[in-house]
Order: sequence, then structure tokens, then C-alpha cells
Amino acid sequence: MKKPLFTGSAVAIVTPFKDHGVDLDTLGDLLDFQLENGTDAIVVCGTTGEASTMTYQERAETIAFCARHVGGRVPVIAGSGSNSTENAVTLSQEAERRGADGLLVVTPYYNKASQAGLLRHYQTIAASVSLPIILYNVPSRTGVSIAPETYAALAGTPNIAGVKEASGNLGNIQRTRSLCPEDFCIWSGNDDETVPICALGGKGVISVAANILPAEMHRLTQLCQKNDFAAAGKLQVHLKEFCDAMFCEVNPIPVKTALSLLGWKVGELRSPMCPPSPENLARIQSALAKYGLAA
Repeated sequence: MKKPLFTGSAVAIVTPFKDHGVDLDTLGDLLDFQLENGTDAIVVCGTTGEASTMTYQERAETIAFCARHVGGRVPVIAGSGSNSTENAVTLSQEAERRGADGLLVVTPYYNKASQAGLLRHYQTIAASVSLPIILYNVPSRTGVSIAPETYAALAGTPNIAGVKEASGNLGNIQRTRSLCPEDFCIWSGNDDETVPICALGGKGVISVAANILPAEMHRLTQLCQKNDFAAAGKLQVHLKEFCDAMFCEVNPIPVKTALSLLGWKVGELRSPMCPPSPENLARIQSALAKYGLAA
């Protein structure tokens, strides 16, 4: 029986940039903020961390810094996906060398691999490392979705821990749960679907909103773990407007803008990401004000 890599709320943490690389001092402050507010795991160099704009060296150094700074207090999970299987193997092996506790591996984007191709892709990566791997299904960004039957075929791989599901397809998630063994974990990849997915047996969420509201997202998952879905549902509804504001433009534009408004020195978004429109900036400011966050 595989043990879950984590249960609860993992933050998909932003990467603060400065003129010539990653601002590790600010990243350390962000990590401390998360740990002080109950976050259950750190996901570094994911979509929210703008990993696709970072060099391999920047990614390796950022993962190593997070592992050192967190010091085993919670798991550090490193994004190591690529649309090239060979590159994903290289990134995954480097993350393991740099001290990550687990890997988050997105489906290969642009290529639009078949289910047979996805199976080979993930089996090759899993065989190259000893770390537990969370698959990442986000078809809105990659153009391909993992089928429940493919999850079932991968579930027997010893170090494939489960999946971050951001497809929004609750029907497929139900079928995945029915086809896969209990120790194949499902985590919500959409903040506003945390409670529904936990009600289907999910183990928590990998969250964008937790960059701003770590205590609230941690509490949301705690309520689910206690099977208090009445209270969890009320909190999910309360957080819905904030979660929507954090996705009023392509992630991580809104959340990084919000952190800047709150005084965090996270630096600029890396091109091709750009600042939000005036209308969406006003929406982000309004959401911060509504939830009692002083800009």
C-alpha cells in the first residue's frame, strides 16, 4: 500500500524574479509564510512558478534552495515535466539530486501524445528515478488529457503516487476512482473543485490561491479530511469569488499581481506573461479588499 505523498493543501508557489535570476531571499520569506500558515506541501517550479520560462540551472538551484529551506518540515515537490521524454527524465533526475521529496510531471504539451504515448512517457520517467511521481493532467494548457484507463495502467507502477487533476471533468475523476486502487491518490488541481474532488476520495489540493490564503486552503482540506463536508462546502463557496479572481487571466498573472499589491517583492512576470488588463487589475484589487487583505 503506497502512502500518500501528502494530504491537505500544497501551494503551487510563485517564483520571485530579480534582474538576473531568482530572488532566493524573497522565496525564503514566501516559504516561511506558507509554513507558518499550515501549508502541507510545497510545489516548486510548476506552472504557477513560471518554470517554462526558467533555465534548467535556475530550476535546479530553486529546487535545491526550497529543499534546504524547508528542511523536511513538509514535502517539497518539484515540477519536472517536459514535452520531451528525454528532457523530463533529465529534469526529474536533477530534482532528485537536488533534494526534492517528489515530482510533479505534466502531460507532454503541444505533441498531443496518444494514450499509448502517455503510458510510455510516464513509465520511462518513473523508471529513471526513485522519487514518488504525481501525474499532472491539465488539458486546457497542454492539449491532451489522461484517460481513466491510462491512470489504471499506470497505477501499478511503484513510484507513481497519483494525479493532480485539473481537467474539470468530474465524471472522468469518478471513473478514475472506480478503476484505480485506493492508494492511487487524486489531488484537485483547481482550487474551486477541492471539496467535490475530496468528496470523491481526493487527498487535497495543489493550490494557486494558497499563495495568498494558505491558512484558508489548509482549513478547507482539513474539513474535508474530517468528513465535515457541510462546513467545507460553505467555505468553498465563500472562497469561490477569490479563486475566480486568481484566474481572471492566465495563471500566474493574477496571483503574482496580487502578491505584488500586498507588498511581496516577487518581481515581474517573465515574457510572454505580462501584467493584467486594467479591468482585471481592478478585479484583483477588489477581491483582495473583499477578503480583508490590505493592499
